Amino acid sequence: MELPLNLVSQIAALLGAITLLLVAPVEMFFYERPAARKFLRVESKNLEDVQMWAFLIGFRNLIAAGGVLTGLLLIWSGHGLSGSIIVLTASCYMLLSGLAMGLSDLLGFWKPRGGSIRGMIGSSLPPLMVIIAAFF
Repeated sequence: MELPLNLVSQIAALLGAITLLLVAPVEMFFYERPAARKFLRVESKNLEDVQMWAFLIGFRNLIAAGGVLTGLLLIWSGHGLSGSIIVLTASCYMLLSGLAMGLSDLLGFWKPRGGSIRGMIGSSLPPLMVIIAAFF
């Protein structure tokens, strides 16, 4: 793998970060709204209990997006090796988090069942593309 990351990896990383930046506020601040839960494909009976977890997941998304953006800024400012390592690390975290979403659905924790599929694909595909494209 040559460093810094190639253009395909950088674009995929940027798309993944933007996705997380757009979803995070919905999770963190608008979860109590029915439209937000419909968008997230989540049903919950006790909003007060779930809101804390939704906030934490949204904040985790901000941290992951911040890591990717920091790495990209380093790459674009001439610090290719450091930036690439940060982008790849954040992308691995994003990929594993997205796959964990699907696992929670398989284990029956996601309500309604199968509701995680769109989110899992949307949050796992960009970091997977980053990691695969990094080797070409």
